[in-house]
Amino acid sequence: MKKLLCLLLLIPLTISANDKKIPSTIKEVTVYLSGAQITRTSNFVLKKGTTELKFTGLSPKIDENSIQISGLKSVSILAMDYGINYLDKFMLMPEASEMKEKTKKLTEEIQFLKNKISGLQEEELLISKNRQVSSTSYNLDLEKLKQISTYYRKRITEIRDEIFIINKEIETKNAIIRDLNLQIKELTAGPTVAQGELIITFDTAIPINLDLELSYVVSDAGWVPTYDIKSENTSSNLQLKYKANVYQNTGNEWKNVKINLSTGNPIKQTNSPVIDTKYLNFVSGHNYQYKALQKNKYHYNPSVKKVTGVVTDVTGQPLPGCNVIIKGTNIGTLTDFNGNYTIAIQRGQELVFSYLGMQTAEIPIYASIINTKLEESSEALEEVIVSDMERKVSGVTIRGTSSTPELPLYIIDGVPMPDFIEGDIDANEIQSIETLKGNSATAVYGSRASSGVIIITTKKSTTQDNVTNTTFAIKKPYSIKSDGDIIAIEINTFKLETTYQYLAVPIINENVFLTASFKNWEQYNLLVGEANIYFKGSFAGKTVIDPYKTTKEMIVSLGVDAGITVTRKQDRNFKSKSLLGNNRILNRAYDIEIKNNKNTAVTIKLMDRIPLSENKEIKVSEIETYNANYNDAKGLLTWEVNLKSKETQKERFSYQVKFPKNKHISL
Repeated sequence: MKKLLCLLLLIPLTISANDKKIPSTIKEVTVYLSGAQITRTSNFVLKKGTTELKFTGLSPKIDENSIQISGLKSVSILAMDYGINYLDKFMLMPEASEMKEKTKKLTEEIQFLKNKISGLQEEELLISKNRQVSSTSYNLDLEKLKQISTYYRKRITEIRDEIFIINKEIETKNAIIRDLNLQIKELTAGPTVAQGELIITFDTAIPINLDLELSYVVSDAGWVPTYDIKSENTSSNLQLKYKANVYQNTGNEWKNVKINLSTGNPIKQTNSPVIDTKYLNFVSGHNYQYKALQKNKYHYNPSVKKVTGVVTDVTGQPLPGCNVIIKGTNIGTLTDFNGNYTIAIQRGQELVFSYLGMQTAEIPIYASIINTKLEESSEALEEVIVSDMERKVSGVTIRGTSSTPELPLYIIDGVPMPDFIEGDIDANEIQSIETLKGNSATAVYGSRASSGVIIITTKKSTTQDNVTNTTFAIKKPYSIKSDGDIIAIEINTFKLETTYQYLAVPIINENVFLTASFKNWEQYNLLVGEANIYFKGSFAGKTVIDPYKTTKEMIVSLGVDAGITVTRKQDRNFKSKSLLGNNRILNRAYDIEIKNNKNTAVTIKLMDRIPLSENKEIKVSEIETYNANYNDAKGLLTWEVNLKSKETQKERFSYQVKFPKNKHISL
């Protein structure tokens, strides 16, 4: 490839009998979530023997290993070499080529007009000479002389008027040529335009006509799923319009071609993993804990210019002060007290979320709304900051630097494990880690906890992704320029049997949301994507459809309904907190008031929660749920509230928490 480029730079580009340029046309494009496969067609005749042909005007961003040739019949390929040519600027710039053709045509038209002027000027000269000859050679009476003079005057005036008009036309065409030349100069003044070239040496025993297909994979192209969700009212089914935002900057314009959209990604590494024997040996205190590579659910969306969202822990509690940074830049922000953030996207393709004690998350910028849940970090095994009554102290380091380190006591799901070795539990199975040190540890677990205690709680459930590649063949041909701009292509429109419901979760958000739920969504091959919501003909906001977070039923929010209000207040007079021996007792009671200010009756799903304990030192008791349906396995409270117009209803629940008085908990 480098040899070809050097030759092109050193010698003039010529076409010989064995160096023929062959044109080809883009017939079909399969666009992946990242990358695209181009299929070109070319028809030509091969003479008997060996022939070297050059396919020019290809993309400079071809994956050379992906090039495939079909339609060879009995012809053999002796050699194939892909390279990049930086000389022919206009090959990949159809706009500039078209302008040059227009300039050439206008120049020819101007020459024809000038020729016409020359003819008219010759006619005027001939008339003038003939007038002089006539006046001296013939004896003309006055009447005849007047007729001749009138004719000469009229014709000369016509000639000069016509020349004037032609000159104005020439002036207009010259002005257009100047403008075109300025545009051509602007197009070609930037960096050198590259084009891909494929040189193939064919061998055939007989002359043959080939209809060749050339296909290859290119980078710098892709598509992003997007949706329009429309609802006329709460008694109609949802209309879900599935669309693709397609972009490409491959160096070739796709003109009126067949488009296929694939959920695959051919550019990603597809080699299957190889497992080998693992040998155990002593290691340093900073042992790397390997974690399996996860499936990628999200893909970069180049149309996103600003991202907003909320960062929470796995329980849904907001994480204030979480760092949100655009990967590879110093552009970042912090979440506010409620875990909300907003960040402008100038460059970069991923956001990095980091918080003390949590696993750092790197997420592609796939939508303008990105809500993130951070899990507790297994790094807490190394060193953790634990809250005490009056101060923060360093946690234990589980691997010392001495030759005979004293290891902490491990408690796994409440059971002491004196023989536990780090690695006995898969890091992916750990839900949370807590570290105790000093008196806090020995007071509960005795002298065996003198080196500290590490309390590990394992996950009680797992989630598995099953992603199937799907291809959507678009019936209508499209033209997509190589400029990175977005073009929207409709994939399909579905009618979904919909259930509408108002949802209020005041512990998380004091707004009341209108939600729409539907089942059997798997048949539509939906991907993670941003959705525009339209309700009753008006734009109601944006949401994100995320099939990876959905099981049997998909729920989308249609926005906030200001006609329903909900408030949640703690009853400050509900029993005072007290001490009982070495324990502290907290009593909590909450009153929830929900009011329908609308002119119609509504049914609202109201939800709250009672905290659950995963530590035997923390006891939750005296639970009163009153009118709520209570899921004691998850600690969730649910009410179905039916309100007439202008009606108000109150609900209540309470519980008690008991824990060691020298500890802190968050409620």
